[in-house]
Amino acid sequence: MQWTDEGIVLGVKRHGEANAILDLMTREHGRHLGMVRGGTGSRLRPVLQPGNRVSATWRARIDEHLGAYTVEALDLRAAKFFGAQHAIYGLSHLSALMRLLPERDPHEGLYAILDEMLDHLDDAAAIAPAVVRFELQLLSELGFGLDLEECVATGATEELDYVSPKSGRAVSRSAGAPYADRMLRLPAFLRDPEAMAEGRDVADGFVLTGFFLNRYVLEPRGLLLGDERAHFIAALAKALSPLS
Repeated sequence: MQWTDEGIVLGVKRHGEANAILDLMTREHGRHLGMVRGGTGSRLRPVLQPGNRVSATWRARIDEHLGAYTVEALDLRAAKFFGAQHAIYGLSHLSALMRLLPERDPHEGLYAILDEMLDHLDDAAAIAPAVVRFELQLLSELGFGLDLEECVATGATEELDYVSPKSGRAVSRSAGAPYADRMLRLPAFLRDPEAMAEGRDVADGFVLTGFFLNRYVLEPRGLLLGDERAHFIAALAKALSPLS
């Protein structure tokens, strides 16, 4: 078995004296693990940094085996993340999100979005709403997409201000007002791709996606939202005043 694909490094673990297990999100083959011989050495260590984009060839005797990677650098962008605290935490959070995907399950759309976001991870104003949208897209890819197109109560398609925590569907301003304290806020930038994230919109967006990530994805697996996400949001709060 052999294939060659482009991939984004999610993480690396030492394996023996000099080798490493590479956790790679590939464009066409999904999240895929493999061993890299000499992966902890001085030549490959700078290449195998989370966030870097590489060309990888995977080989194994049969498909079920861990297999081995040979890699070449395409974009060594990891170094620029160290200039911004939110970028460091953001990278950790995005990597953790990708690990929620089943191994070897292709998600080319998510890969493309992730690659684009990593190019702008140091730009707090751009990346904050982008990560909220990414979490929403991840929910959809995992089979838990939210219906934000029309009001669950009235069928209205305008003034959609809330999301029902029970159904994951949008609720209009008039229908949701009597129950506002039980509803989740639906920020405009999640309804309209052209809308800007203003005021508390980003914070409301993170509350919304975090609620459904917990309910649908993490709690059934006995997991919780990682500290990386909380640190990322806190770092954004410092970079974007006020975020919350």
